[in-house]
Amino acid sequence: MVKPIANLKKVGKDTPFEPRILAFCCNWCSYAGADLAGISRIQYPPHVRILRIMCSGRVEPAHIFTAFESGADGVIVSGCHPGDCHYISGNLHAEEQIEKLKKLLDVVGFDGRRLRLQWVSASEGQRFADLISEFVDMIRTLGSSHLKPDRQQLRSPQRAASRSKSQSRSHKKKYGSNSNSDSNSNSDPNVNPDTSEAVIGS
Repeated sequence: MVKPIANLKKVGKDTPFEPRILAFCCNWCSYAGADLAGISRIQYPPHVRILRIMCSGRVEPAHIFTAFESGADGVIVSGCHPGDCHYISGNLHAEEQIEKLKKLLDVVGFDGRRLRLQWVSASEGQRFADLISEFVDMIRTLGSSHLKPDRQQLRSPQRAASRSKSQSRSHKKKYGSNSNSDSNSNSDPNVNPDTSEAVIGS
């Protein structure tokens, strides 16, 4: 879902750094605010890719990890102002999640300032543009995240476990039970390893 991030202009030797930003915007407020900025022709940096979600509380840490792993230099989660959430307390849940995640990013040596939570209403197109501009300028000062070469550092345990299970299933599908039967036959004292036939005892 964050593949467009990788399609932004690459940084070369003579190319100035241009940050790649992913913004998770709630359907009811922030996305409408971004839409208003566009309709009103309010200018803001083109370095952001907007992903519409139903509620900011729906954003999980795994989504943010995936964004950074996919090349994002910064991630914004934007939702309704406190008290205006269409799902009552979804934005408050998002606030709690983001604060914990920022602390975790700092602990592992990845600047937590690259992750930001903002409140934007449907009528705040100018505010949305200003926040994006300010965030892009800050990410420029921080530089590229350089996370791709070390992305295993931030891989979530759940994804790692899922990958391990997938590899195990692929192995079983490819080799079936032959490997088990072979190992069992080799360890069976009543089986001749040269002929793979049972040895008839005296």
